[in-house]
Amino acid sequence: MPILCTDDYRALARPRLPADVWDYIDGGSGAELTLDANRRLFDRTELRPRVLVDVSVCDTAGKLLGAPLATPVGIAPTAYHRLAHPDGEVATARGAGPAGALFVVSIFASRSLEDIAAAATGPLWLQLYWLRRRAALAELARRARDAGYRALVLTVDAPRIGQRLRDARNGFAVDPGVRAVNLDDAIMASSHEHREGASAIATHAAQAFDQTVTWADLAWLRGLTDLPLVLKGVLTAEDADRALEHGVDAIIVSNHGGRQLDGAVPALRALPEVVAAVAGRCPVLLDGGVRHGRDVFVALALGASAVLVGRPALWALAADGADGVNGLLTMLTGELEHTMALAGRPRLGDLGRDAVLLPDRRDG
Repeated sequence: MPILCTDDYRALARPRLPADVWDYIDGGSGAELTLDANRRLFDRTELRPRVLVDVSVCDTAGKLLGAPLATPVGIAPTAYHRLAHPDGEVATARGAGPAGALFVVSIFASRSLEDIAAAATGPLWLQLYWLRRRAALAELARRARDAGYRALVLTVDAPRIGQRLRDARNGFAVDPGVRAVNLDDAIMASSHEHREGASAIATHAAQAFDQTVTWADLAWLRGLTDLPLVLKGVLTAEDADRALEHGVDAIIVSNHGGRQLDGAVPALRALPEVVAAVAGRCPVLLDGGVRHGRDVFVALALGASAVLVGRPALWALAADGADGVNGLLTMLTGELEHTMALAGRPRLGDLGRDAVLLPDRRDG
């Protein structure tokens, strides 16, 4: 089957994955309202093309926190890539690098930070959850710096795990053969314990995540390393302001792909509010619902410096390993370039609010 769009990777991936793993990747929280809303808002946003513009060359290249990128499409942090492919995050890194794309590696990666870095030819960031065991965070920050990672990304929308009904129904637990190898086994043990009617992911988070963390704790994390600090999970202007007050270097507008607070505002809806609050003081990225190059165009026009894709990267990885990841990123970048040409906006700097029409809030 020729792969012509992101959904083709999804169709190839689904029969290759066990049903419970598929639901773990594909599902959201609660009634999956936010999961659906992320995608629906992109579909309802309209483009305002300009004509009689020289679009013989359209440039998708840029920089992010000092790193050159051939594309503003990167890979969001998702756990346990070996659930999708035996080579796990090493294959993902091998696919992302030739595409000139950012890869944000999860704290729960199933390959070592060092092996991922050795396979990477593009920039890497490391994502963290705030664990009760701060010594483990400190060690990860040190290892990331030593291995050449360019930023730390703190996920801030998950003091506990959202009510993911698919995982509970499946009694989902991570296969013992797939481990979060960058953390001590004692920290991760409960993530492998199957119980009927319960998610081992949620059980593990309740035991391992520190729910007492506040803005004041960011100073400790910043003190561990000179790497830039990025906050992932910001959806309001108020929190964007607080982030900048605390010296954050970039913000990712995200509702965790609809996997945390069900009914939370779609990421695309929150983006203009956060961009306005930031007012150019740091880069703003977006994840959640991006499936097409057109979606990338929309997010960039609304002020994002880059977008991240999560589920599609895992679909591509399951479908064809490193080649699948590279194909996905190349395809999305090509779709973005094509949209830029047809919209009469050949440079990323040409993309502004005048390029799109968001639907009325009551309709989107």
